[in-house]
Amino acid sequence: MISLSEYLCWARDSLADREVCDDAMPDHLIGFFQGTEMPTAGWWEALWPDPAGVLTAVGLRSGMDVIDLCSGDGWFTLQIAKVARHVSAIDIDSNLLEIAKHRLAEGGAKNCKFVAGDAYDVAKLARPANFVFMANAFHGVPDRVRLAKAVKDALKEKGQFAVVNWHKRPRDETPILGEPRGPKTELRMAPEETIKTVEGSGLKFSKTVEIPPYHYGVVFERLDA
Repeated sequence: MISLSEYLCWARDSLADREVCDDAMPDHLIGFFQGTEMPTAGWWEALWPDPAGVLTAVGLRSGMDVIDLCSGDGWFTLQIAKVARHVSAIDIDSNLLEIAKHRLAEGGAKNCKFVAGDAYDVAKLARPANFVFMANAFHGVPDRVRLAKAVKDALKEKGQFAVVNWHKRPRDETPILGEPRGPKTELRMAPEETIKTVEGSGLKFSKTVEIPPYHYGVVFERLDA
């Protein structure tokens, strides 16, 4: 079996046109959210040197059943698997899920289910969860209210939905490794926009946390009668 680093080199080369925020959007799978492409090698790791710390900040706790929604290459999924009882990694791109499978296998995680599917179908694709985590993707969702309602249906009683978003700053003000990175400026959302969009879908606002250098996290809790 090849190592994760070898597999990543091959996979990232094959996905080289998927740099976040290319001016000309490449062809994508039906259902792929705009501005949520995985970046080329190097700067993703530089942006998120402590994924476990991010997860702790937004409320991940030991023993949870978790959904990593739009999980990409598994950068956060592995850290979730180290804490959670079970994690379902859902992404529409099966190529990225293959990278994630290699990452978790090399990390020794055996409590993860990988599901290729549409995020709107999250409640159908995974077992009910205590916690749904979504990083760097909510800004690109065409129908955010629909997604929030779908997440609510996927949550157990008092379950939580954590959204990690880029702050609404011009793209040229969010450099990583010396170059502007992240989604197009017009796609970015302020925390207040995220809260307003999600509240009313059966989820209530719980807290906002700062995630340096360019992100914030908003946590919501399922409302139950």
